[in-house]
Amino acid sequence: MISFSLLCVLLVLGNVIRLKWRLMQRLYLPSCVIGGVLGLIVIQAFRLAAGSGGWFETFYSHINEWTAPWSQIPGLLINIVFACLFLGVKIPGIRTIWQRSGPQVAYGQFVAWGQYFVAIALWLFVLRAVFPDLPAMFAGVLPVGFEGGHGTAGGLGPTFEQYNWSAGKDFALTSATFGIVSAIVIGTVLINWAVRKGYTVHAKSPVDMTEDDTIGIIPVGQRPSAGRITINTDIIEAMSVHLGLVGIACLIGIIIQKSLIGFENSIEPMAKLGLLKGFPLFPLCMIGGLTVQKFFDKYDKHNLIDLGLIRRIQNTALDFLVVAAIATIRIELVAKGIVPLILLAVVGIAWNVGAVMFIAKRFLPDAWFERAIAEMGQSMGVTATGLLLLRVVDPDYKTSAADAFAYKQIIHEPFMGGGLWTGMAIPLLAIKGGWFVLAISTSALIIWLAVLFVFKSKQKP
Repeated sequence: MISFSLLCVLLVLGNVIRLKWRLMQRLYLPSCVIGGVLGLIVIQAFRLAAGSGGWFETFYSHINEWTAPWSQIPGLLINIVFACLFLGVKIPGIRTIWQRSGPQVAYGQFVAWGQYFVAIALWLFVLRAVFPDLPAMFAGVLPVGFEGGHGTAGGLGPTFEQYNWSAGKDFALTSATFGIVSAIVIGTVLINWAVRKGYTVHAKSPVDMTEDDTIGIIPVGQRPSAGRITINTDIIEAMSVHLGLVGIACLIGIIIQKSLIGFENSIEPMAKLGLLKGFPLFPLCMIGGLTVQKFFDKYDKHNLIDLGLIRRIQNTALDFLVVAAIATIRIELVAKGIVPLILLAVVGIAWNVGAVMFIAKRFLPDAWFERAIAEMGQSMGVTATGLLLLRVVDPDYKTSAADAFAYKQIIHEPFMGGGLWTGMAIPLLAIKGGWFVLAISTSALIIWLAVLFVFKSKQKP
């Protein structure tokens, strides 16, 4: 209970710091990230002080005991986050999605695959020669942290451990922190540049954001409902039913995982390869959630699944996941590889900025900058970061960017940003090596660039 209580303290303190500290507001850092960093600082401070002995050493031993369960939380809660992804969502047909967001899907995929391309190329041609102790999986921490975010980075901890590189989670979480901070800072710089150049449809400088935008407080008269109660509480609590559905989605994911591993073990060449045994559970929980939703779409006449309640479950799980994951980063391991990690981050940032300035302008249709800046925010931080940057330049969502971005996520998320490919990339890097994954990434880049050219040819002059 102490462990859970301390986690709650960090989360609340993170929110207090964000409310009071202007810099945190301007960086638009989520409270869970601030709380996690605060926990990391406190733990590391007592670790250093423990070397002097006395009560510091005694208290640090208690801290270790209280925070020990935190390392298990990300691997558990990421399954809940992904199980919620499609629950309560009425999914339109692929044709509708493609018609409304085809160029955005192609651009988002191009940017995401490019992160794998530049990271693996840097590792193959530079980093592995200079830092021979780093495994090929090191290249994967850039897209896992940038495109995947803190949740995916923390959730992939068991996968990194499966391939004997547990430090991978620490590097990926640090990469995610670099990504979300640089997304806001560099995104703000790009917005000012675009406003001066006249590239925005509805120009708005970042300094014009209201106080409510920066501190994250919703005005009293504008506060939306957290969800709708769909079942009489005399029968059962609605939140209990929704949690139960999330649990069923996770169970379906577990069944799929066990079935895949059993199938792999039954075929000797596949068993020797051992690819599926390291595949994470959370993308399969996403499939479980989609399966549950499809069942309810067909048989539920009362619309029992409420999207608002599902989002409360999902976001609560993500908040606690991020706090626990960041607070338990092993600084001593990251410090040994901080130089190559910074180099990875630099090429990742350069790729995303280059995509906005040179690719988006040439291939995206109307409101190209609005579309591109939302994509950059999401591909370096989280979806909320992308929407924040979009809101700065398109405050009332009058352009087509918000609609295209939202529809694009339906196709994009199941594969990238924590989806099926994200779960597969780390095992492939561990088993087949960098050249194999680089070949896949290069092929994907060429394909999606070709798709962008097709869309470009259909645009009206």
